[in-house]
Formats: sequence, C-alpha cells, structure tokens
Amino acid sequence: MPTPRIYLPQPLASGTTTQLDERAQRHAVKVLRLKPGAALILFNGDGGEYHATLEDTRREGAQVRVGEHIAQERESPLDIELLQGVARGEKMDLILQKAVELGVNRIVPLATERSQVKLSGERLDKRMQHWRGIIIHACEQCGRNRLPELAGMQTLDTALAAHAPDRLGLLLDPTAERGPHDLAQTPALSLLIGPEGGLAPAERDQARAAGFQGVRLGPRILRTETAGLAALAALQCLYGDLR
Repeated sequence: MPTPRIYLPQPLASGTTTQLDERAQRHAVKVLRLKPGAALILFNGDGGEYHATLEDTRREGAQVRVGEHIAQERESPLDIELLQGVARGEKMDLILQKAVELGVNRIVPLATERSQVKLSGERLDKRMQHWRGIIIHACEQCGRNRLPELAGMQTLDTALAAHAPDRLGLLLDPTAERGPHDLAQTPALSLLIGPEGGLAPAERDQARAAGFQGVRLGPRILRTETAGLAALAALQCLYGDLR
C-alpha cells in the first residue's frame, strides 16, 4: 500500500509535532484506519512534502511527528486554466477530480445560458466547499503538492473580460480546421468548455470575439465530462509533461 498523503493547510517544519485538523484526522483515522506508528506524507500547498509519523489518534486531536522535507514537485510545465460550464452532480465532481490529475492549474466554474445547475447563496457556498474537498482529495491521491486554484463562480461575460491576452484561449469546435497539434506552443492557455448542451451560439461568438480559437478533437461531439479531459490529455501529450 502506498504511503498515505495528507493535505494539512498550516505551517510545517521538520522535527516538530503538530495536530491534524478535523478533515485530515477523519481521513487518516476514520477512513484509512491508520494506527500510531503509521507513516504519512504531509503537504501544505507551499511546495514539497514531508515524511511524517502518526504518533497519537486520540479523538481530541491526532498528533503527527513531522520528518524530512522532500523538495518534490509534480506540476506540469504547461499552465492550464479550465473554464468549465457547471455540470450536474457527479459529472462536475468527475471533471474536477480528473482535471487535477491531468495537471490543470486553475479551475473557473461558469454559469452559462444552458447551465442546468443554478447556484447562489448558501447552496453555492456549500457546493464550492464540496468542490474544494474534491480538489484536495485528488491532490492527495495523484501526488501533487500544490493545490490548483478554484476561482469563485463566474458568468461567461466576467470570465472572458478577465482573460489575459498573453494566454492562448481555446474553444472546442468539431467543425474547426485545426487540431491541438496545429497550435503554436505556448506556456499558458485557457480552455473553455460548456455545460450539458454546450455553449449557446451567441456565447461561442462572444468567446471568439474575446480571442478564443476553435480547436478540433476529431469529428465526434463529446459530452461535457469528456471534452475538457480529452483536451487536457491531448495538450499535455503535445506540450506538457505527458510527452
């Protein structure tokens, strides 16, 4: 069994003893059923990871002994921002989980014309908290030591207005003439994916007016939970760390 990896959002230092927060303790003790003496790997998002040993599993606070720091990074050299139209339920969870595994750096949930999920107020807050948990667990599983940024929910108008001109903007389009292999190599790009039903024609025109280029992933129409992940894998194969 691989050594369990635990995200702990607090300062860490070799040779110290620290307490797991509620989420980390639940994951280590309740889910993984680790006992005192078990080896752990801790990371806090600042870079690198720490070998650690679980010393105590008391209900009032599990204690860990922090060991050697390893300057290990598993980030892609390709800076990818995923602008994702919010999908329903487990589809969105899957998109977030696999996007993290595929090395995305920033995820922007989008409210679009055809979005079937309407979020606001307390419901939005709970969903954002749930999505952050998905991202944390994905990093723990795949070995990343830096958490991708989860931006606040945005409209397409807001996201396009904030799009940096030095980032290559891509819009999946099965009628486009170019594929990922035809793109000029760039260190930073934004990938725009619609929700179920895709982006409305006016939204596609709006994205193109903002500088987004159509790119083709074969002749088939891909579902929202497939499209972004297929594009991420293709881009990482061509220009990132899956080459």
